[in-house]
Amino acid sequence: MRKKRPQAIDVLVGSNIRIRRLERGVSQTKLAQAIGVTFQQVQKYEKGTNRVGASRLTRIANFLEVPVAQFFVGAQGTDWSEPELDNSPVKLLAEPYALRLAQAFVGIKDMDLRRSLVDVVEVIASKAAARQR
Repeated sequence: MRKKRPQAIDVLVGSNIRIRRLERGVSQTKLAQAIGVTFQQVQKYEKGTNRVGASRLTRIANFLEVPVAQFFVGAQGTDWSEPELDNSPVKLLAEPYALRLAQAFVGIKDMDLRRSLVDVVEVIASKAAARQR
């Protein structure tokens, strides 16, 4: 029996929930308490493992003070028959610390410093990838 994979739209919605939650500085536990579920359930929503119902999505949007439509950003023009979100900017921002890194990066105005920082991060990433092989 094959393991059921999350639907791409559920992964997108979950990633957008995570991004908005992180933007607001809200923990999974705090969000869970506000919408009446466990933090584990919030984790499953954010990974797309569990689908978020319309009423719960509305509660999440109200708590995070965003329109429900915000959770579907990135869905326009996508063929949902195939999961295409693995390299999407939305999915990348939902990775741990990625949003914080991007926010800090935007605060750097010196373009040479930005370029140098990217070079350093790329070297670190390539060395980490080589170790995993």
